[in-house]
Amino acid sequence: MATTVDWYFDFVSPFSYLQLEMMHEITAIAPVTLRPILFAGILKARGQLGPAEIPEKRLFTYRFAQWQAARYGIPLRFPPAHPFNPIKALRLSIVFRNEMDAVRTIFRHLWREGRTLDDPSDWRELCERLGDTDVEDKIGAPEVKAELRQNGDLALAAGLFGVPTLAIGGELIWGADATGLAVDCLKNPHLFTQGEFARFATLPIAASRV
Repeated sequence: MATTVDWYFDFVSPFSYLQLEMMHEITAIAPVTLRPILFAGILKARGQLGPAEIPEKRLFTYRFAQWQAARYGIPLRFPPAHPFNPIKALRLSIVFRNEMDAVRTIFRHLWREGRTLDDPSDWRELCERLGDTDVEDKIGAPEVKAELRQNGDLALAAGLFGVPTLAIGGELIWGADATGLAVDCLKNPHLFTQGEFARFATLPIAASRV
């Protein structure tokens, strides 16, 4: 059976942008289905704070993203403010059928050029690049909203806890810095059932917080 790969992402995540710029390493091995999700919805469902909601972690996260980008040779410029509301971009992706080129265009608008979704000039230029300036009604269509909700439901059902995540078969590979691990998993589907990896699924918990 062919390996299925789903990529869960949110445009609010700089690490989603970084992984997209490395996605050729994955698509060279297996086809990938792109699934935009609202990361805030995942956090709410799990009762977690996002990295940008903890002040010290927020600063570290931004520094780490910028450092990773430089290390990978990927241009990165943060938008004027972060976090921002990604809903328009997520729905826009769905309007364009989550095609790789469209998703890349949206990500680069935000994270390579450091532009916004809210400034009318920025938004108009993004839509022009995508080839459709008449999208306001489309991104508000019930079927577009429903698909975004469905993606979130699928992500939670799969056990997803962060973005970006590559779901490879039944395994979740989280983070841009785990792209190499995802490549190895695709090359060796039995990786997690071998050696020390095999212990982790049933490793006992010796202590837990009440």
